[in-house]
Amino acid sequence: MKLSFQLDAGDASRTLSTDVHTFIVAGWAGRDRDAIEHHIEELALIGVPRPSAVPLYYRVADNQLSQSPRIQAVGPHSSGEVETLVFTVDGEMYVSLTSDHTDRKLEAHSVALSKQLCVKPVGTTAWRFADVAGHWDELVIRSYIEENGAEVLYQEGALSALRTPTDLIAGYLGGASVLPEGVAMSCGTVGAIGGIRPSTAFTMELFDPRSGRSLKHRYAVDVLPEVA
Repeated sequence: MKLSFQLDAGDASRTLSTDVHTFIVAGWAGRDRDAIEHHIEELALIGVPRPSAVPLYYRVADNQLSQSPRIQAVGPHSSGEVETLVFTVDGEMYVSLTSDHTDRKLEAHSVALSKQLCVKPVGTTAWRFADVAGHWDELVIRSYIEENGAEVLYQEGALSALRTPTDLIAGYLGGASVLPEGVAMSCGTVGAIGGIRPSTAFTMELFDPRSGRSLKHRYAVDVLPEVA
């Protein structure tokens, strides 16, 4: 899947292009075991079985990646999760945003299948990973949903709560800390404020408090009828 990003680093005219053939969703990626357990229990409330290992690496078909501002999902049971996305271009790693949009009804049957079923929205801007790696733990991910006509904060947390991308990459590759070209990985999420629930609009953000910069992406969800 071909993806393009505008590099937000003072040279915004530069466009990054990458052809992703392998997409990995790193699940259960928290550093704190209590926080992981909280997320497991949060999902258990909607019937999701416990993971077999933490972290757990899910493969999702690369054709599920989309930078469109609008996606489609069957039925009203899906919802987004903000995550950082890392990928490599010309030997250098970059960070952007993705939403691990997931069908929650199917998730109770199979987490892997529920992730595969839904399109994974991807942002259109990126930073050099090297520019933020030194203060990675200070970065904040957030998401917003629409409820009753208003935008509501849905997720918010510092990346200190999650394993670093280099740690997750090393766990997946068996030691290497930089992804090969054509491989992209989403790096975990934080809990939903008020519980997991669907919305037809989802806004995600990666905020750098040192520079005041943000990467943002918003997408809408068209709900298709679920027929038997």
